Amino acid sequence: MTTPMEQLRPIERRVLKMRDDGMAVDSIAERFKKSPGFVERVISWTEIPRSGTRPDRVLRPLEKRVLDMRAEGESHDEIGRRFKKTARFIQQVEGLAHFKESQRLLGG
Repeated sequence: MTTPMEQLRPIERRVLKMRDDGMAVDSIAERFKKSPGFVERVISWTEIPRSGTRPDRVLRPLEKRVLDMRAEGESHDEIGRRFKKTARFIQQVEGLAHFKESQRLLGG
């Protein structure tokens, strides 16, 4: 059973495309500067079933903590000082956390 293309890693998609276009494993290996055995393993990995969930949609501990601290009224500057990061970085972490939460709530 082949995994849907959108769930594959970029190298896996490219190797499969080259193979489907009729390219030999040796030629593909040369293009990637890898061994033919590596290319064959990449092709075999694409046949391993994968879950449909994306682990990157789960909030990381830092994201959870930043959301909690923001809910408690702390500023980006205060949080940044605690984590030894810039206020801009904390804003980005908060934004990504809100995005992940919205995607989770919308089922996407």
